[in-house]
Amino acid sequence: MKSARFLTAVSLFLITPLGFLTKAYNGAGAHWVNDSLGGVLYVIFWCLAVYWLFPSVSIKKIAWWVFTVTCLLEFAQLWHPPFLQTLRSYYLGKVILGTTFVWSDIPHYAVGALIGWYWLHRIQIRSGISVPSNKNS
Repeated sequence: MKSARFLTAVSLFLITPLGFLTKAYNGAGAHWVNDSLGGVLYVIFWCLAVYWLFPSVSIKKIAWWVFTVTCLLEFAQLWHPPFLQTLRSYYLGKVILGTTFVWSDIPHYAVGALIGWYWLHRIQIRSGISVPSNKNS
């Protein structure tokens, strides 16, 4: 059996370039791939990254907090102070913080959190980690 950290690292190495590729894609459905699919992968990435850093935290909590913070970042796009505008002028700032508030991003973040939770759940199963079955986990 592979360790959870190893499987999470492999997952991060797979999802990270895929997420960046969604920003560069310009074929059919480019708007949806760039924005919506990119948002789903963004949340999955952060679920994996947080789990890799804090593997003892409940994956439900990770998915919930990543979804919440991502939504807060979405709403922060309505705020345009000079320091945020400077950060957003760089590629990584634009990708991480976003530039334009869009209500329709929220459901895609929810989908990303659900997929992120399921992905982490599968990592735990593959790693032989006993998955709590009670509702308070």
